[in-house]
Amino acid sequence: MPITILTDSIEFPDPNNATFDGLVAIDGDLSPERLLEAYKCGIFPWYAAGEPLMWWSPDPRMIVFPDEFKLSKSLRQIIRKADYELKIDTAFRDVITNCSTVNRINQSGTWITPEMIEAYTQLHKMGYAHSFEIFKNNKLVGGLYGISIGKAFFGESMFHYQRDASKIAFYHLVQFCIEHNFMFIDAQQDTSHLRRLGGMLISRKDFLYLLAEAIKKDTIKGFWSKI
Repeated sequence: MPITILTDSIEFPDPNNATFDGLVAIDGDLSPERLLEAYKCGIFPWYAAGEPLMWWSPDPRMIVFPDEFKLSKSLRQIIRKADYELKIDTAFRDVITNCSTVNRINQSGTWITPEMIEAYTQLHKMGYAHSFEIFKNNKLVGGLYGISIGKAFFGESMFHYQRDASKIAFYHLVQFCIEHNFMFIDAQQDTSHLRRLGGMLISRKDFLYLLAEAIKKDTIKGFWSKI
């Protein structure tokens, strides 16, 4: 099936018509309106610098149901020790920038381009993008960021400079989601790391059904540090 080339319209094609590897469309832009529409449709941008802007909806999709999060004994001990400080939405640009530059095993380069940093920072200012930040001795050592629409949280990326710091951030995201009745956390791609934290694969069809229900709910907009 031919790939849709996006125009000035923010409308997306049906993600069920994606290619085998999940590519839905190319081009367009990273305007806040287009990004929000994409996430509502179960689509997200992912591309490298110098490549066309590409939009994806993989099948299957990895998600985490908050109440099925797997808290390991070792992580529980670290959280109980609490020799760190959790902050939310106080250093969004720092978190996304660190996610773009941190070294990752078996990966060169980054999909978090300068244009994406600016676009998601704009969504943060609008109250849709959020960061969970782990500080130790007043230094940012780990965190994650993502988009919140309705009762769905779309996890984008995480980083750590100290062992388990990103897992601690994810734990606190899960607790926030449980407290505020979020239906799921979208992890997008299958990874062994997220499987260990309770991630599971579901079909695109099932994901889109859950998403349709989740976005019917009110969005908790604004800086979550004030909640």
